[in-house]
Amino acid sequence: MSNPHYFIETFGCQMNVADSELVAGMLQECGYSETRDMTQADIIFMNTCAIREKAEETVHHRLDSIQHLKKRKPEMIFGVLGCMAQNLKNDLLESKPYVDVILGPDSYRRIPEIINNRKKRNGYEVDTRLSKYEVYDNLLPSRHDGVNAYISISRGCDKFCTFCIVPFTRGRERSRSNESIIREVKDAVTNGFGEITLLGQNVNSYRTEEGRFPHLLEAVALVPGVKRIRYMSPHPQDMDDHLLQVMTEHENICNYVHLPLQAGSDRILRRMNRTYTKAEFLTLVDSIRKFMPNCSISTDIIVGFPGETTSEYEETLEVMNKVVFDRAFMFKYSSRPGTKAAEYMDQIDENIKQERLAQLIDLQQSHTLIANQRHIGKVLKVMVEKESKKSPQEWSGRTEGNMGVIFDKNDEQIKDIVNVLIQDAQGVSMFGNRVLEKEMIHEVN
Repeated sequence: MSNPHYFIETFGCQMNVADSELVAGMLQECGYSETRDMTQADIIFMNTCAIREKAEETVHHRLDSIQHLKKRKPEMIFGVLGCMAQNLKNDLLESKPYVDVILGPDSYRRIPEIINNRKKRNGYEVDTRLSKYEVYDNLLPSRHDGVNAYISISRGCDKFCTFCIVPFTRGRERSRSNESIIREVKDAVTNGFGEITLLGQNVNSYRTEEGRFPHLLEAVALVPGVKRIRYMSPHPQDMDDHLLQVMTEHENICNYVHLPLQAGSDRILRRMNRTYTKAEFLTLVDSIRKFMPNCSISTDIIVGFPGETTSEYEETLEVMNKVVFDRAFMFKYSSRPGTKAAEYMDQIDENIKQERLAQLIDLQQSHTLIANQRHIGKVLKVMVEKESKKSPQEWSGRTEGNMGVIFDKNDEQIKDIVNVLIQDAQGVSMFGNRVLEKEMIHEVN
């Protein structure tokens, strides 16, 4: 095969993005080049998500829509990777006979072997074994040019929230070595990435013989050339003052915390196995703001969890009104077969879930606008990321707090961090003009 090509399509979370980049690096080591044209590919991999039913449906539709490519080129390797492959391998084997390869998240090292096997024989390959040890140390990803490098520092999860399929699709928690992470950070900087995002299912529960998550975060902050650092997603149970202190001591660690709430009712939190109370969550928010008064806080919320009463749902609204999150990722509860919550008999009517979600979204949109409007008249540091979708004469970038800012182009380059005076806020975006240091009035993080 001369000049073979691969095509990877990624669904789901940033962890899947990082996994796809890892797989891309392995394919390039095997002599394959990337193509953006699926029809030219000799390998097509769909890296999938199983966190909600809608995510699975999206993948099913996508697979069906491109199966003709396999029929046209039978020698093509057509594979499904990731959480959906792990969770639904039998269904995929039965309903998608054109799929050659089904690999769970711990089986990617087998890709070179599978490619070699395909040269010798036809048939399909399935490997969904979960590992207690696989963290993909000593493998460097292949990333597209960009601003943000996603770096996975741990895999799996030990929390076993009753709504979540992750422990069953990604296995138990294990952490990469500090050395391998720092090596990947340095590689990302060398390749021009200005921002580093550390990833884990529960990123702040990271621990090795070299230390826990605050020690790693500080080590990353000290790598020359790292302009900004973010991490996600932490679990409230593992947030502590040591981590917050480290965040305050390094300017390149963003004043931003993504802190999943999930629900505002203590009873529902217990049913979710979230291991904290509403009061403990609010105390943690207070602690974050004590260490970092200008810290932006976002969250995840699930509505319509089994058994959630109207008053318990209203408790979630009360927490939102107390905290006023800068933004929130909000979802209807989606039953995942194999999880404990799927066995609960008191499932919520779909119409009720939809009504609650709509109300929640409306409330959060008002809070996001409030959060953005408080920055009007202030100067924020913005990293230039790309051209604005609305005008080639404008830049789009983000603040430390992960808020979007649109401003007129001058002589800035992508990945520059510039000072922008915020003049307006609409919807989820802010608008402003760049100011030079000599023009500075005041500055906030």
